[in-house]
This record gives sequence, C-alpha cells and structure tokens, in this order.
Amino acid sequence: MSLLDYFKVVRDVPQEELEIPLFPLKSVLFPGGNLALKVFEKRYLDMCADCLKNEKPFGICLILKGEETGVPATPYSVGTLAHVSSWDMEQLGILQLGVRGGRRFRILETRTEADGLQRARVLLLGEPAAVPVPVAQEGLLPILQKVAADLGPEKMPLPHPWDDAAWVGYRLTEVMPVQLLAKQKLLELDDAVSRLEILFKYLAQRGLVK
Repeated sequence: MSLLDYFKVVRDVPQEELEIPLFPLKSVLFPGGNLALKVFEKRYLDMCADCLKNEKPFGICLILKGEETGVPATPYSVGTLAHVSSWDMEQLGILQLGVRGGRRFRILETRTEADGLQRARVLLLGEPAAVPVPVAQEGLLPILQKVAADLGPEKMPLPHPWDDAAWVGYRLTEVMPVQLLAKQKLLELDDAVSRLEILFKYLAQRGLVK
C-alpha cells in the first residue's frame, strides 16, 4: 500500500481499542513517517520478534519521564503505531529495525510485565477527512519540497501528496529543528490546518516564509 493510499484508508476510521506493547523513546513517530531503531534490550528484542512473527504493530511514545533503557519509562499518552518495514541483525543481539508510522493512539491504561515490557490498552484515533493546504500556508510547500529532494525517496518515500494538509504537516514537523515536546504537541493535534498554521508562524518568525 502506498502512503497516499494509506492516508485515504485511515480517514474517518471509527475509533477502536487495541492492546499493544509500548516502546517509549526520545523520538516522536508520525503517521506515514519512517524511523530507524537500534534494539538491544531483551524485552524489546522479544517484542520485535513477536511483532514480526505475528505481523502486529507496537506503539511508539515519547518519554515523559525516565530513560529509554533500564527502568520502564513513563510515556506521553498519545503515540503512533509502528509497523515493521525492515529489519537486520548483522551483529548478534543488536537488531536494526525500520518502522513506518500508522495510526495515532491514546493510552487508556498500561501494565508492566515481569521483564519490564509495558503493554497498553489504547484507543486508536481517527484522522479527519483530507483537506488541501490553505493558500495562506502554501509558502510551506517549497521548503518541504526542497527537504524531500535532499532526503530522497528512501527517507521520504513516494508518493508525495502535496495537496494533503495532514501529510504536509506531519512531514514538516518531522524535520523541523524544534524540541521534542513541540513535536509531541503537534502530533496530538487533530486539526491538520491548525498544525500548518503553527508551523507557518514558527518559520515566519525566523524569516523563512512570508
């Protein structure tokens, strides 16, 4: 399924609950985005093996309190489903993983297993119907188009639906040099146009768009 088809599918999908393992990180994954992970803790190696075997996603959440390794961290309540897109283990015990962002979710409750892996009951969040980039924010497009050209299709896969405000907002937020908390807040926004307005204001204040 292409990214464009994926975005068409998730629009207006009814909210539903799901139980998933969590992978709290100091990173924010966005719907339709790619993220490279280096996995070496046993709890997460076992989690990835199970997800690969059963073709199931896990959840990536930004860490609110704690660290990526050791004692289970406290995650923010909104995260994104991570679907494994590639994997490799050139060195025994170290898994190089590529994941693609799926639907956003909100954590309803969590539990921690004996090995420290957190599992959560989550509510999958629907995406609003696709809307075009408003004229007032069209100045964002040349910036993202240049970034996409620089990154190449491996890091920002085709197709590039430039007329989809949600897709444009997610991709811009991924590459913006802003604090992780700011990215988290933009992930949590349901309104794609509001996300673009915030991004445009940020770049306008720095003289990068008019």
